[in-house]
Amino acid sequence: MTAVTDFLLNRSSEPRLEAPAPDRETLDRAFACAARAPDHGLLRPWRYLVVEGDGLEALGGLFASACADDTDERQTEKLRTAPLRAPMVIVGIASPRPHPKVPEVEQVMSAAAGMGFLELALQDAGYGVMWRTGSVAYHPGVHEGLGLSENEQIVGFLYTGSVSSAKPPVPRPGVEEFVRHWP
Repeated sequence: MTAVTDFLLNRSSEPRLEAPAPDRETLDRAFACAARAPDHGLLRPWRYLVVEGDGLEALGGLFASACADDTDERQTEKLRTAPLRAPMVIVGIASPRPHPKVPEVEQVMSAAAGMGFLELALQDAGYGVMWRTGSVAYHPGVHEGLGLSENEQIVGFLYTGSVSSAKPPVPRPGVEEFVRHWP
């Protein structure tokens, strides 16, 4: 096995995050990795928003206000405090562009692959990450509040920071459980 394969086999999502968050140099390098995602047609169908500091409270306020009609008081408060679980949240946005040979779904998958590369680069730099979605990722009010255009969608919220305490390993399925040879 190579170092890359070993790294992938040991990757995990870390829900317990604290300051410090990645610095600018680390972020720039991680975003450069994200830009290496497969990209049919070189359309660059993605963009990112970095949220930290007071922006985390604003993001929580957006989650709570956008979803207030759909949630009870306890759920609304949970949405309000969700972004405070990490010192930085990176919003991954798929920005598909009309193209005669590259369908929108391929462009969204490219944006998702970029989020995966970003996640791996941040972990390689020593930070913990947790890729989250949930109902807020699909809520029109959240899209509007974050300035998404009509054709854009959120592929995830990447919570990142320093791991405060590692979680136990998660059991993974054996390859034989999800791979078949055809025909």
